Amino acid sequence: MILFEQQNSVAIITLNRPDTFNSFIRDMALELQSKLEICKQGDDIRCIMLTGSGKAFCAGQDLNEAIDPQKPQIEEIVNQHYNPIIKSIREIEKPIIAAVNGVAAGAGANLALSCDIVIAAQSASFIQAFSKIGLIPDSGGTFFLPRLIGLPKATAIMMTGEKVMAVDAEKMGMIYKVYDDDEFQQQSINLAKQIASMPTKGLGLTKRLLNQSLSSTLSSQLEAEGKTQVLASQTKDHAEGIQSFLEKRKPRFTGK
Repeated sequence: MILFEQQNSVAIITLNRPDTFNSFIRDMALELQSKLEICKQGDDIRCIMLTGSGKAFCAGQDLNEAIDPQKPQIEEIVNQHYNPIIKSIREIEKPIIAAVNGVAAGAGANLALSCDIVIAAQSASFIQAFSKIGLIPDSGGTFFLPRLIGLPKATAIMMTGEKVMAVDAEKMGMIYKVYDDDEFQQQSINLAKQIASMPTKGLGLTKRLLNQSLSSTLSSQLEAEGKTQVLASQTKDHAEGIQSFLEKRKPRFTGK
């Protein structure tokens, strides 16, 4: 249900239930949690890419599981399946790219939006599908989407459940960039490899500060930046960056 491969320092996690548009069941959610933990612990992994197999990125929860009284019920699904995934994505101090290859609906859309960089194929779309079945957006949706595109537009998209095509998502600031379908896979890998070649510790510290900024005052954020800049200045990649600048050559970062 989860495919995992490592290309040099890039870990590629692929949601792999294509017959159900990569919708989540319990085993798949727990397996994704496990793969994210591997990425967190692996010193040789400097960038993580999350994508889907087949025509979809992720259609959210498999409703067949959700309505089965013998399966996990909704409170367990939210608290044990999705919330740990979203928290892990935000807490891993490495860049995580969501490569949205097709439709991202419900929890699948919010899974993508929780990542550090979101790119999409031109034919991909984002749907806050919860209102269609009388539910509320979970998996961090009510946290991330208003911060990305503003409260009025986020409210409308969540209440109407309208489909937002990738090009429109880029225009409104929901995602970073859109690529043509025929070049999407290669462009995704290229971006992941580029990010993986950068100073990983510094990028991780940047992510730490961005997380903190979501609930900080300006004064507390400035103080945090000062302290964290000291940590960044002590990395080997900072020393390499300075040395390469002085020697007028391309830096060779090692992620340390």
